[in-house]
Amino acid sequence: MDYGFIRVSVATPKLILANPSANAAEIAVQVAKAYELGASVVLFPELSLTGYTCGDLFEQQILRASAEEALYSLAQNTSDYPVLFAVGLPLMAGSKLYNCAAILCRGEILGFVPKRNLPNFGEFYERRHFSSGPSGGTVLFRGRSYPFGTNQIFMCKSLPSLRIAVEICEDLFVPSPPSSSHAVNGATVILNLSASDELVTKADYRRSLIRVQSARAICAYLYANAGFGESTTDMVFSGHNIIAENGVILGETPLFSEEMICRDIDLDMLIQDRIRQSTFPAGAADPADTGYRTVEFDLPYRLIRVDRNIPRFPFVPADDSELSNRCETILSIQASGLAKRMAHTGIKHAVIGLSGGLDSTLAFLVTHRAFGMLGLPSEGIHAITMPGFGTTDRTLNNAIRLAEAYGADLRQIDIRAAVTQHFSDIGQDPDARDITYENTQARERTQILMDIANQCGGFVIGTGDLSEIAIGWSTYNGDHMSMYAVNSSVPKTLIRSLIGHMVSAENSDVDRLLLDILNTPPSPELLPHDNNRITQITEDIVGPYELHDFFLYYSVRYGFSPKKIVFMAQIAFNGIYDKDIIVRWMKVFLKRFFSQQFKRSCIPDGPKVGSVCLSPRADWRMPSDATVAEWLADLED
Repeated sequence: MDYGFIRVSVATPKLILANPSANAAEIAVQVAKAYELGASVVLFPELSLTGYTCGDLFEQQILRASAEEALYSLAQNTSDYPVLFAVGLPLMAGSKLYNCAAILCRGEILGFVPKRNLPNFGEFYERRHFSSGPSGGTVLFRGRSYPFGTNQIFMCKSLPSLRIAVEICEDLFVPSPPSSSHAVNGATVILNLSASDELVTKADYRRSLIRVQSARAICAYLYANAGFGESTTDMVFSGHNIIAENGVILGETPLFSEEMICRDIDLDMLIQDRIRQSTFPAGAADPADTGYRTVEFDLPYRLIRVDRNIPRFPFVPADDSELSNRCETILSIQASGLAKRMAHTGIKHAVIGLSGGLDSTLAFLVTHRAFGMLGLPSEGIHAITMPGFGTTDRTLNNAIRLAEAYGADLRQIDIRAAVTQHFSDIGQDPDARDITYENTQARERTQILMDIANQCGGFVIGTGDLSEIAIGWSTYNGDHMSMYAVNSSVPKTLIRSLIGHMVSAENSDVDRLLLDILNTPPSPELLPHDNNRITQITEDIVGPYELHDFFLYYSVRYGFSPKKIVFMAQIAFNGIYDKDIIVRWMKVFLKRFFSQQFKRSCIPDGPKVGSVCLSPRADWRMPSDATVAEWLADLED
């Protein structure tokens, strides 16, 4: 267990039908194997001690007694393994027989969870043998009383965020799965012991149910299915095992395989997401108030090498098809937002400062799309290029070519004379390459854009992106200001994908232009260039945007500590950045994120496109005077 990560495992052991002792021996082998692989929680299928397809043999006393003896032996034979695991068996309680899950840990039986929803249709006839399980109670097993019932939470004392609940097969397939109630009452991990026969399209249905339920319940969902060894008289079972987490399938076995799967789940992420979502029910402070029993167990700390896919670009899907769909959706959101604002105000002209860089290119392309949606001519887009002391021929020419390619009204206004005059007016040494030297240019450009907007009866389109907003990489009342900021919730790493989405396979002049813009390093171009070579590289000053976007996502989306984010970044950027570099830029990110909040408190309107947004009117409300001390202290620990 490390930073809330814990390894879980799902297995379908080889089964010998109606032979509990042999099955218990095989399960013990699988428990040992899972432990060696670093797992702390292991799940096995429904009725895994006897087999699901025993039919009327469940009414035979010898099978039930053999299953109980096998369970007792299994507990003894796994006492050396600090692992919590669940197995299935038929169990008598009073005068009724129940399809149960037994929860074991370190040689002890923690409790029994009966199946609530019994299918009795098609190929299933469980009500012939079993009764529906009650919500709570106790059961006598080998002379000792144990917790019994569907409403149980098994909580780890050494890791309280590990709270496990159980449902069995059909419980998932009903309109109101018990796992929904389990999650509301605190369970973060749901175990489902299942015997779901394989039919055409059923695997897809099963997978969808598990993925969606893990998202609705904001939980990790482990699903173990019966497989080879069950009777094939009328059904075939494929051993289709799945591990999901909060709407994402982390892993699954191929159909008709005998593989064990292990995955590392993030309990911190689940807790943080529940805190964030106000619609997730709070439940009772004491689960007992809602009829739930908390059963405590303990597991020792296990240092594992976290084996989990942590993407370098959390804002950018890795799958090409998904990325294409997402890009199209985002561009439509941006353009629709701008189109609505223009329609509402009656404005038919847009003014945009075109620099030849990534941000202004995307804002221009979005504006062109919005004009198309409104049926407005492209000449109503006023693209203003404003070369200054650091402007290179490459970026200037790209800006001009872009405006001409899309039929926009192009104006070139050199700001050097105006800025030099302003230096004289305020007594600024023009040779002092300080913050005044840079910001004067940015504010001069904004003044020009605002005034031209007055001239044409339009408004200024903001170009600043989410990454820049996060670290305050803008000039207050300069490029910080606009009438509508279309890029305000799009991070830098995603902007590259959005522009790349616009590049066709035709290798046209526009395609080549967009590719050259993509290959231009981000720069404000406020300091004099070196023989038309960009000397002011943004990422050399504030750090790599791919790191800042990573920090931003996990800081704002999940509220993770700096230590955990650095830990995750080492996995995501393994072989690219070492720990010292990651920590260095994390410090920069934290200091700037806190100190620059005052700029975010008054940013222009702009459309939200994803789960992370820093608008003070939408997602992020932070005092401008908050200190970063505790976050830096955590990083230094």
